[in-house]
Amino acid sequence: MLNVYLLRHGQTAWNADGNRYCGRTDLPLTPKGLEQAQLAAAQLQNVTFDAVYSSPLERAYKTAQLASGDLPVTTDERLIEADFGLWEGKRKEEFIPENEALWQDWCQDPMQTKAGGTGETAGEVIARVEDFYLSLVKKHPSGNVLTVAHNGVNRFYLAYKLGMPVRNYRKFVIDNSSVTMFELDAAGELSLVHLNSKL
Repeated sequence: MLNVYLLRHGQTAWNADGNRYCGRTDLPLTPKGLEQAQLAAAQLQNVTFDAVYSSPLERAYKTAQLASGDLPVTTDERLIEADFGLWEGKRKEEFIPENEALWQDWCQDPMQTKAGGTGETAGEVIARVEDFYLSLVKKHPSGNVLTVAHNGVNRFYLAYKLGMPVRNYRKFVIDNSSVTMFELDAAGELSLVHLNSKL
């Protein structure tokens, strides 16, 4: 059984600014985000990691470095945040009035609806994240692995693996640099142990 310690990256300026949608825009951590990553390191200090993986975006990579105690970090494109299309850089209050029908379609069926009209569907995101974790459990059939990714991809994946309608992904609260821990068996079946855990 593989124990996966899953983090969302620390705070960015867009997280702090009314939660602007930040997909592929490569923002750094704020001073608060750096502090959050260091608090995660303290929370995880008694866990010995066999490997550390991260989205290639700076906010996730830096969080992975700090939270792991500067262990080597392997980046993987499959962990990158969702492409939010025309919603990128905007708050919901800004983009919903631009195309309310698109937002309603997304809320009802994100598996088939492209985020922001031109971005990824949740189904496309889940396919690549599931592929990552299936390859991970083959490489690390047991032990402890740290993975640092993003709010969107983490919630889509968890909703899917737990058998929830993916449209309910926003019912998961995953704070910046919080720790979610789950077990994966050889077939990639997931058992959730901790969600949104902090000191």
